[in-house]
Amino acid sequence: MGCGTKEPKITQLCLAAIQRLMSHEVVSEVAAGNIINMLWQLMENGLEELKLLQTVLVLLTTNTVVHDDALSKAIVLCFRLHFTKDNITNNTAAATVRQVVTVVFERMVAEDERHKDVVEQPVPVTGNSNRRSVSTLKPCAKDAYMLFQDLCQLVNADAPYWLVGMTEMTRTFGLELLESVLNDFPQVFLQHQEFSFLLKERVCPLVIKLFSPNIKFRQGSTSNSSPAPVEKPYFPICMRLLRVVSVLIKQFYGLLVTECEIFLSLLVKFLDADKPQWLRAVAVESIHRLCVQPQLLRSFCQSYDMKQHSTKVFRDIVNALGSFIQSLFLIPSTGNASTTSIPIAGSSSSAPATNPATAGMAAAAGNTSVLPAFEYRGTWIPIITISVQGSAKATYLEMLDKVEPPTIPEGYAMSVAFHCLLDLVRGITTMIEGEIGQAETDSQISAEEPPSHTIEHKDVKTVSDPPEEEPVGRTVWEEMINACWCGLLAALSLLLDASTDETATENILKAEMTMAALCGKLGLVTPRDAFITAICKGSLPPHYALTVLNSTTAALCNKSYSIQGQSVQMISPSSDSHQQVVAVGQPLALQPQGTVMLTAKNIQCMRTLLNLAHCHGGYLGTSWQLVLATLQHLVWILGLKPSSGGALKPGRAVEGPSTVLTTAVMTDLPVISTILSRLFESSQYLDDVSLHHLINALCSLSLEAMDMAYGNSKEPSLFAVAKLLETGLVNMHRIEILWRPLTGHLIEVCQHPNSRMREWGAEALTSLIKSGLAFKHEPELSHNQRLQLLLLNPLKELSAINHHDIRHKQLECVLQILQNQGDSLGPGWPLVLGVIGAIRNDQGESLIRTAFQCLQLVVTDFLPTMPCTCLQIVVDVAGSFGLQNQELNISLTSIGLLWNISDYFFQRGETIEKELNREEDLLQMQAKEKGVTLNRPFHPAPPFDCLWLCLYAKLGELCVDTRPAVRKSAGQTLFSTIGAHGTLLQHQTWHTVIWKVLFHLLDQVRESSTTADKEKIESGGGNILIHHSRDTAEKQWAETWVLTLAGVARIFNTRRYLLQPLGDFSNAWDVLLDHIQSAALSKNNEVSLAALKSLQEILQIVSPTREMDRPESLPGISVSVPALIGAVMAAGPGRPLTRADSAGDRLNRYNSCEQPIAMDEIEDSALWWAAWNTWYRIGSESTKPPSTCDKLTFIPSQPFLTALIQIFPALYQHIKTAFSMDDLQKLGVILHGAVSVPISSDASPFILPSYTEAVLTSLQESVLTALDVLQKAICVGPENMQIMYPAIFDQLSAFVQFSCKPPQYGKLETKHIANAKYNQAEWVALNYVPFAEKSLDVMVDLYQKTACHKAVVNEKVLQNIIRTLRMPLSLKYACPSESTWKLAVSSLLKVLSVGLPVARQHASSGKFDSMWPELANTFEDFLFTKSSPPDNLSIEEFQRNESIDVEVVQLISSEILPYANFIPKDFVGKIMTMLNKGSIHSQSSSFTEAEIDIRMREEFSKVCFETLLQFSFSNKVTTPQEGYISRMALSVLLKRSQDVLHRYIDDERLSGKCPLPRQRVTEIIFVLKAVSTLIDSLKKTHPENVDDNTWAQVISLYPTLVECITCSSSEVCSALKEALVPFKDFMQPPAAKVQNGES
Repeated sequence: MGCGTKEPKITQLCLAAIQRLMSHEVVSEVAAGNIINMLWQLMENGLEELKLLQTVLVLLTTNTVVHDDALSKAIVLCFRLHFTKDNITNNTAAATVRQVVTVVFERMVAEDERHKDVVEQPVPVTGNSNRRSVSTLKPCAKDAYMLFQDLCQLVNADAPYWLVGMTEMTRTFGLELLESVLNDFPQVFLQHQEFSFLLKERVCPLVIKLFSPNIKFRQGSTSNSSPAPVEKPYFPICMRLLRVVSVLIKQFYGLLVTECEIFLSLLVKFLDADKPQWLRAVAVESIHRLCVQPQLLRSFCQSYDMKQHSTKVFRDIVNALGSFIQSLFLIPSTGNASTTSIPIAGSSSSAPATNPATAGMAAAAGNTSVLPAFEYRGTWIPIITISVQGSAKATYLEMLDKVEPPTIPEGYAMSVAFHCLLDLVRGITTMIEGEIGQAETDSQISAEEPPSHTIEHKDVKTVSDPPEEEPVGRTVWEEMINACWCGLLAALSLLLDASTDETATENILKAEMTMAALCGKLGLVTPRDAFITAICKGSLPPHYALTVLNSTTAALCNKSYSIQGQSVQMISPSSDSHQQVVAVGQPLALQPQGTVMLTAKNIQCMRTLLNLAHCHGGYLGTSWQLVLATLQHLVWILGLKPSSGGALKPGRAVEGPSTVLTTAVMTDLPVISTILSRLFESSQYLDDVSLHHLINALCSLSLEAMDMAYGNSKEPSLFAVAKLLETGLVNMHRIEILWRPLTGHLIEVCQHPNSRMREWGAEALTSLIKSGLAFKHEPELSHNQRLQLLLLNPLKELSAINHHDIRHKQLECVLQILQNQGDSLGPGWPLVLGVIGAIRNDQGESLIRTAFQCLQLVVTDFLPTMPCTCLQIVVDVAGSFGLQNQELNISLTSIGLLWNISDYFFQRGETIEKELNREEDLLQMQAKEKGVTLNRPFHPAPPFDCLWLCLYAKLGELCVDTRPAVRKSAGQTLFSTIGAHGTLLQHQTWHTVIWKVLFHLLDQVRESSTTADKEKIESGGGNILIHHSRDTAEKQWAETWVLTLAGVARIFNTRRYLLQPLGDFSNAWDVLLDHIQSAALSKNNEVSLAALKSLQEILQIVSPTREMDRPESLPGISVSVPALIGAVMAAGPGRPLTRADSAGDRLNRYNSCEQPIAMDEIEDSALWWAAWNTWYRIGSESTKPPSTCDKLTFIPSQPFLTALIQIFPALYQHIKTAFSMDDLQKLGVILHGAVSVPISSDASPFILPSYTEAVLTSLQESVLTALDVLQKAICVGPENMQIMYPAIFDQLSAFVQFSCKPPQYGKLETKHIANAKYNQAEWVALNYVPFAEKSLDVMVDLYQKTACHKAVVNEKVLQNIIRTLRMPLSLKYACPSESTWKLAVSSLLKVLSVGLPVARQHASSGKFDSMWPELANTFEDFLFTKSSPPDNLSIEEFQRNESIDVEVVQLISSEILPYANFIPKDFVGKIMTMLNKGSIHSQSSSFTEAEIDIRMREEFSKVCFETLLQFSFSNKVTTPQEGYISRMALSVLLKRSQDVLHRYIDDERLSGKCPLPRQRVTEIIFVLKAVSTLIDSLKKTHPENVDDNTWAQVISLYPTLVECITCSSSEVCSALKEALVPFKDFMQPPAAKVQNGES
């Protein structure tokens, strides 16, 4: 009522009162209706408009009495007030309307709350299409429904159904109201079908209809003024529509799937380049709103992209953003064409400092205040900060008051789009990663809990079934990624390229990295690699990037290193000019072309890359390849070089224009280097598969680097190798899984021709092995044999590589392993030893020296710690060092090591043996299980023995090395060790030692020696002079042969008690003898002599030594051979040969006791006979004269022959029982041969005495000794041996003949020493006289002992002796030595004195018949020799010689003539003739001048004459014939004397004072002497033997003699005196005549 007055004041008061009442809720429904009607009137009258609005508001908010029509009236009232002219009223009304609308809906919500317990029909999720009557709604709901429906009507410019009385309405306001309802009360629409229906049927079509002008509009090239045929989009409506759409999509997506699809497609369209700028900006803002809601995006993806025939909405959104961003760069927005764009300076590399905006490197440190912006190909777009991360706070969507489209600031759309992308990425990744995490925990829980209940899902599934449940989520995630990655990548790459702001760059990179990681997690390889590639490209200089990554992405196979940028799907980056250049370096390429620049952004990208690899390494998989390839190039450009442990440190660039780095980067480098290292350190947290990916990637990178480094001396890239090392080192705890690929690759690197590459490969490999062994593994290495062998194996494989540096590294590594882990190597020893022993001769000294150091360390320190099974390997390795020929000292030292090793075996024998036997049993079992036989060297000897045998065999190999020093040392060691330690061997093993080791060695040595080179070796390397006894290979081998043979012989000797029980000792004996034989017959004095020494040794003969010659005890084998054979060298250079004792004494001393016998006599005669046969063969071969005769003829030396012959006596002691005539014959040949051998002229001064001394050489002495031994044996031997005497005599007589006729040695020409200057003759004959004479003595002695032996008698020994003596006797003065014939005579006399009685005794048997003529001839030849005495013979000498002749005649007279009856007559006749010839009367009757000089042997003639007469007149004359001969001779003699005397007297007279010629005087003297001798002889005979006639003739000489008295020659006178004196015996008174006619 009060209000009806229309009086302002009253109205105000009334309204205030009404409001108070209302606020106390005392207004009934009817009253409320009235109040509204009243208010309506006031409104129509335009009174108190603001108060009205206030009242309505109070009325509606305080209670719910107003509804239905009253409510609608109230609302219309407010609307109408909104459209007044008054601005304040308008705004207030607008606010009131908004509030009222809110109130209506809040009531409905409250009503629903009250009734929610009452069960209604199930709420349908989607509105159904048939229109339900409103009647079912509750009152408040109904109001709300009617209100909303009319709002739609109004916006659509249709008449409202419920808000009756509306006069006017704006679309903008209607849309705002719709938006606020939809935004504030989504549950109303979702819970009530009726409302949902409105949404679908009314709101969506409305929105779509209102959008149409925007869709159709194209911003053509026509200018704005020209009339557009289409309705132009209107900013306020458009902007509000987009807001409504945003709400619809956000709140009712589930209801309006199809409609949303349309909305979203429209949104995407609004981004097109031909839409107005403001429209695009608003659309971008709307999209941004969606991008911050990942769940919503996910639903899009599920509803559209994953359905078959639906638009790929999600993908389109992302792609649209991408192309939107691209379009902003390509079509500069109006107003920023050239005003703000920065001038581009040339190309990226030329003078970056000319760029004014970013003063390149100059301003590197201080960042000039440049706006953050994107710049691309001259388009410069600033970045405007728009919203906080993750919230889409729009600018233009909030401009509800603007009617005209605002001008969009430059860069705004770009900035929003940029944020869209970032938020999109952030949202998606956070959501998906969260869900992945959730799924993982769920699956764990469900695995633990039993499935107790099921959950309703789209399908019903149990929680405990994660494998089926998960894929639902996973497929969505994968689809989302697959839908968006291309667009994202294109946009982000472009932005990254264009970004000039560090923060923006950081954000872009972070987005790319997050995406890459997410794709990795989901196993989406292509997108993952694509994002990573993008980051990689960002890290590298512009045109550089493309090659590496294209070559990497192109299936990682085409390795082109050229740096031409092939263009990519993206526009290739050129806008480098605005970037700050921070480093200039070398590109890593085959042919570096100039330098490349790195900008700050490159470094930033690099750090992102490192970050990605560090945090998400587990998901990188195959893209490690990309990441690492890029890092490798960056590291190269920045000049980082690997240092120990594989970390990269800044190092000088080695080649090219050296790397230039700004201080900014310099400070960054250590950080980058640390991050790089940390990246690989973190590989220890990767799972095994990822780790393998990492290793594979590094390996293939390394392979590329290797390919590049081939044939290229340039520094190679060592990045990959260094990082392989780093990765290996941090993953030691699970090294097994990566060891093989890792080391396999490094070994390849080690074979690379580029030394730097190799060096690092080896460095890496050895570091890994060392740290692998040092690492505390679980279980420990000592218990994990397999792992230990795995770790050591690569070390062994390095041995196959020929590069020295690699082997050096390898051996250094071994040395360090030995020093650090030597004690715990255990089963790894064979490998380590294998490495040490893998030396070859082509490897040079230093390598071998290093390896040898290792071996020495092993032998000195580690033998006790290694398994005994490895000892054999140690032996082999030591042996191989002996055999290498690079470094002699090492070879010799290694032989020393072998000795140390053998000593170790000896000391630790028992323990080694036990362990080896244990091992052996194990192996036997395994072999049995596998059904194979055990195969080891020297099987079946026990294992410990095998070890020894291996050692011996090794030394044996060294004994035939090509270097003499090595051979010598090895030989000494071998025999020492067999000698010292052989007792440890099992008895049976000796068999192997003899056959497989020793004889094998002998064979080889013999072979090498006989084929050795005879060329002279000038010097022994360097300036070492070689002694002439070692100056050919042959001589050096000779030394080895000597050593070996001596060693083997010594073993045979000292270990005979072990060897003899072996089954085939006799075979071994034969083989040894064979070796001795071949050595003895070798054409080398040293060897042959040593062979005999060995023969002596094995026969256990101690060579007969004189005191002064006896060698000191023989310690090692080091005594040189000649000293070993004492007596052989009888007269050495410094030892004049004194004839201290006669040969006889010596022989006696030698034989006085039985042979000194060593330990154990060889019982078996077969062995002795084998030895005899060998001896015989040696003797017969060596003494056989050569067939041809030239310079090179080999003639055995005297010591050799001496030794040979010296062996016989001892040998004979053992074979004498069966020694046969044949054997004796053989012996004779050898003795004869030996004595005949001449001496070489260089040796003669030492062996031959000066010619005047008559001394036997040792050889000759031994020959005689041998014969002496024989004859003594025969003497005491059984009867049947006596038949050997004649043979001995033959032998001796042969020797005796040497006195006159030295033996010929083949066709060899020898000079006699007397007339040979030493140097003219090659060979000098010995002076055989002493020897022959000695032999003669022996022969005589022997004959004296044995003359009566049957054999001696039967074999005509005497005759032979006489025949032998006949030669020197007949030569007489022509003998080489005067002593000879004298000795021969005395010998003859001795022999005959013994032999003649025997001969007479056997006269009847006829055995001596042939001897007599021989004897007669001998006498004849001697007494009437054809040789004349030498001129210088003194009278005394002559007389002495004559007395010898006289002795012979006396022998005849005493020993022969008295026994004429027992002697053949013709012999006696010959003797008579001979005496006749010798007596005075047969002295030549006609003395010619020539004969004058022959001195008359007066005494001899006299004796002859006497003997003759004696015999003639002796009563022994058996036949008248003999007596007649002598009587005839007498008368002739007397007659001649008479004549001579007469003639002499006459001549004497005639000559007067002249003396007669000398020979006449001599003749007469002779006659006179003969007369006196005759008279003497006649007196001595029996008177009856002389007839008167003879006497008469004698007496008749007297007158003639007397006539001679007048002779003037005193000589004649004295002779005459002698002749006349005997006549006194005829002076006797004449006897009385005897009667009877007898006279």
